[in-house]
Amino acid sequence: MRKLLPAISICLICFSLAIPAEAVDLNNRGLALYAAGDLDEAEECFEGALLIVEGAYGPDHPAVAVVVNNLGLALRDSGNSSGAEGCFERALAIGERTRGPDHPTVATYLNNLGLALQDQGDLTGAKACFERALAIDERAYGPDDPHVAINVNNLGLLLQEMGDFVDAKACFERALAIDEGAYGPHHPNVATDVNNLGGVQRDLGDLPGARASFERAKNISEMAFGPGHPMVATTENNLGWVLLEMGDLLGAKACFERAAAISEAGRGPDDPMISIYSENLDLVLSLLKEEKETEGAEVAETSELCFKEASATSIPGADIPCPSSKIVKS
Repeated sequence: MRKLLPAISICLICFSLAIPAEAVDLNNRGLALYAAGDLDEAEECFEGALLIVEGAYGPDHPAVAVVVNNLGLALRDSGNSSGAEGCFERALAIGERTRGPDHPTVATYLNNLGLALQDQGDLTGAKACFERALAIDERAYGPDDPHVAINVNNLGLLLQEMGDFVDAKACFERALAIDEGAYGPHHPNVATDVNNLGGVQRDLGDLPGARASFERAKNISEMAFGPGHPMVATTENNLGWVLLEMGDLLGAKACFERAAAISEAGRGPDDPMISIYSENLDLVLSLLKEEKETEGAEVAETSELCFKEASATSIPGADIPCPSSKIVKS
């Protein structure tokens, strides 16, 4: 079970080419369905758009790469990382042939291919994709452009998974600086960066820093999306884990309960995230139960000790104080 949930930066593409209107409509409808979490319907739209553009232009047109990329995103979110990898590889090959190896669109396909490879455990392959995408976007846009922040953010998540927490933290801090400079301090992209920074701060043992980051990410997400958005649930979950590790079991319980409620209200009881949040909630409830039982046992033991001491001394009218049973956690 992953305790902390990252916020991944993906690259959707809308058409900027003169192509059949029906294909544009299907692609854009697919993007809307994808954003709403209706992945099956989104896949159908992208597949329909793909048939149209392939029929109109052949298999190697840039418009085909656009649709194949978006289909890959829907497949990846559906859990079909292998199918997504095939889509992104095809989009990348078309992009390199038609636009050249250093075009920003190629960086988009590389970024998404890297995510699919990372899903399947090919961290070395994913790292090569993210680093190449980063180099392309830095040349195309400069070092402080939001496109660069996407690549830096995803490279940071990969480095974190590889255990390189120091370099991962540097990536998230760079992405945060870029997005704050471009969008201001309250933009959803800033919430993504701060959330991921909190994760690596926790890995490095900086729990107060991680708590501050997750609280900030949650506040930005609530302002940007409203209190019932999945990103709010993600940050609540992550804040809950940090509070748990800091010994604030009741605070953690409240966070996990809210994360589960948001997820169930938004996407229904079949949302796979509910099982994660519920599992986390079950853990903290078991810890609270254990703490209560331990406290009760200590109270009983202390009472018995006091009774024995009173019987042994047999001092009439003596007021024998009992020590406090409060448990102090370090």
